[in-house]
Amino acid sequence: MKLGAFSISLNVRNLETSKQFYENIGFKVFAGSMSHNYLIMKNNNALIGIFQGMFEGNILTFNPGWDENASNIEEFDDVREIQRQLKNKGIELMSEADGETSGPASIMVTDPDGNTILIDQHR
Repeated sequence: MKLGAFSISLNVRNLETSKQFYENIGFKVFAGSMSHNYLIMKNNNALIGIFQGMFEGNILTFNPGWDENASNIEEFDDVREIQRQLKNKGIELMSEADGETSGPASIMVTDPDGNTILIDQHR
């Protein structure tokens, strides 16, 4: 299974405070905006999304079809194919993609310890 670019999405209390902290340890703003209450921060190929008031807990995020620069990659597993493989393995999904569509879609699962995993395809 090719899951694509990996990042962690953190639920933060104060976006500006978190931005400053991650800048101090070498991250730079890559995408997002303060006005939309989220930033994607990058350090080499490491990505951290910081989100204020958008969801509870933290989320492991994968983006099929993208590399760590949000650039399209040629060969990737479509999220609907990943969904099919997960279901065939008996993994219960929290949310599903419409199997009759193509293009952007997402699915969510939780690991055995309750961590949320988002597989979010943007193309």
